[in-house]
Amino acid sequence: MPVTAARPIVLRAAERERLKKMAYGHKTEHRLRMRAQVVLHAARERSNARIARETGLHLDTVRCWRGRFVEHGPAGLSDRERSGRPPSFTALQVAQVKALACRLPAESGVPLARWSCPELAREVVAQAIACSVSASTVRRWLTDDALKPWQHQSWIFITDPGFRTKAERVLGLYARTWRGVRLGEDEYVISADEKTSIQARCRCHPTLAPGQARAMRVNRTEPRTGIDPFMNLVAQVMSTEPYASAKRVFWIVDNGSSHRGKKAAAFPNAVMVHTPVHASWLNQVEIYFSVVQRKVVSPDDFTDLAQVADRLGAFEDRYNATAQPFQWKFTTSDLDDLLARLDRHTTDHHEESSAEPAT
Repeated sequence: MPVTAARPIVLRAAERERLKKMAYGHKTEHRLRMRAQVVLHAARERSNARIARETGLHLDTVRCWRGRFVEHGPAGLSDRERSGRPPSFTALQVAQVKALACRLPAESGVPLARWSCPELAREVVAQAIACSVSASTVRRWLTDDALKPWQHQSWIFITDPGFRTKAERVLGLYARTWRGVRLGEDEYVISADEKTSIQARCRCHPTLAPGQARAMRVNRTEPRTGIDPFMNLVAQVMSTEPYASAKRVFWIVDNGSSHRGKKAAAFPNAVMVHTPVHASWLNQVEIYFSVVQRKVVSPDDFTDLAQVADRLGAFEDRYNATAQPFQWKFTTSDLDDLLARLDRHTTDHHEESSAEPAT
């Protein structure tokens, strides 16, 4: 059988320059580099067999791309469009899954607080939207529209009618002013509260320290708050200098019942300043409590309350050795902006709730 002669290729100067950039460019895909090299070799009147040896390609591959260039020019070196794998799900099914993710689980009779991808996939099958679907497929569909039904955000609408006045007093004290007057050198501001959820829990098995490729492992298996423990704290502080002889000591506390007793009257220079209802975040002591929670309490592994007290006391000494003031940046101007946003949100929500359906 006669051997088919290799198809000749004659390049124009512009085509040659373009193919050289493609064949030897560092950013060119490997498959395109090899195709361009085939054409450049062919333009030097080399046989397909020789090109196959020099490029390491199969002879049929060389013959294919040489012929494609002869027929279509540089455009022939690109991959032809393929139909691809037919979709397993219709656009309607995808839309139905996304619509399901945008509804609360309770609306479908599912006893869940919020959806997860595996739970959505299970519900898709239960509602006969599809015969089967994987959680990863559901996650991919939701990602296309940035839907994350498993996330949630909580908020509390302001109900305290004196919110701004109370908050302004607290923020003013952080700026060392009280009712528009600068505090003196013998006046102090203290943030106080009880740190709850500190318990002495002993593990069934000892806690293992972190090791190589192993995180710390935990096996999970003042006695009470109230007016008396709080007033013991007040008494301890107010009987100690410089607070005992101070002109005034402002105590920033929340609205807990333990902070509203009349026993503080025993210290006439102590001024209790309460944060608004549901606004304990205005108390800077909460920042310190978060530090304690992360660095001391979690994970809790204590044999008794005495060990808890010892750990907290030792941490207090360690913390105070390097502690720096918190950089509190929330001002009365920020407060006004917050209240304005909440007011707009409340107004919009009310208008949406009272709007009549179009007919």
